Amino acid sequence: MAPPIGNGEHISAPTRRSLLAGVAAFGALGAAGCSRVATASTTQGGDLLDRLRAQGVVRLGIAGEIPFGYIDKNGELTGEAPELAKVVFKRLGVDRVQPVPTEFGSLIPGLNSQQFDVVAAGMYVNPDRCEQVIFADPDYQMLDSFIVRKGNPKGLHNYKDVVAKKARFATGTGYAEIQFAVEAGYQESDILIVPDQVAGLNAVEAGRVDVFAGTAVTTRAAVKKSGKAEATKAFAPLVDGKPHVDGGAFAFRPTETKLRDAFNVELHKLKKSGELFRILRPFGFTEAEMTDLTAKELCGG
Repeated sequence: MAPPIGNGEHISAPTRRSLLAGVAAFGALGAAGCSRVATASTTQGGDLLDRLRAQGVVRLGIAGEIPFGYIDKNGELTGEAPELAKVVFKRLGVDRVQPVPTEFGSLIPGLNSQQFDVVAAGMYVNPDRCEQVIFADPDYQMLDSFIVRKGNPKGLHNYKDVVAKKARFATGTGYAEIQFAVEAGYQESDILIVPDQVAGLNAVEAGRVDVFAGTAVTTRAAVKKSGKAEATKAFAPLVDGKPHVDGGAFAFRPTETKLRDAFNVELHKLKKSGELFRILRPFGFTEAEMTDLTAKELCGG
């Protein structure tokens, strides 16, 4: 996701960046996928859904972050959001999805400048972003987690612990976790910013930092094969003194309410049937990360 506050990832964020195996293929697809889509219609509700059905393909903005949306080692598009997109758009009469890789921070500008049709990157929904795009309802919810040395020697379980124990803290570029740490009292200038969770894992294993903060799903994935680090139990960061749960969703241009609403109809069918969880589970999501949160709630009402 993410996640993340600003744009993704936040502060945007979670991250949302490309990892290891996908990097080479990701870059190769990037050049091919950057042609612009047709200019947005001024028709009430937008006519993008009709145009996508006619052309048979939808362009997905992705940010190369495992497990949200990325190119795998075989050069294939995958991730929780693209796999969900394949199912939903097929139900909407659009048979193919085409990835358009970009930096996480370029997803919203790229969407609004017609470089792709929809953001499929597990983007967190927050009020700032809701002023720039419209969101489907979240397909997952997410808590935070830390990557720490095996045994968690400093006893770091939340951001207050990081501050109290003067731990050396790292997180990812544009991650919402930056603001969560600052709110807890950590000096932003003291935060080590790294490209992604793999770099964060490396920093912890090498002893450059005591802790790396990310989403629960990405930290779990990062430490799977590590002999030196582990992920802490997921927790809700505090925002304005209250526990905060993020939700990730697909983003659409503000004019395309017809497409967003049609997407939501199919999404809720998948939630009700349990198929949504079956789609997300292979990417490390648990039942605890399924959600009934709405975009309206996360946008601030």
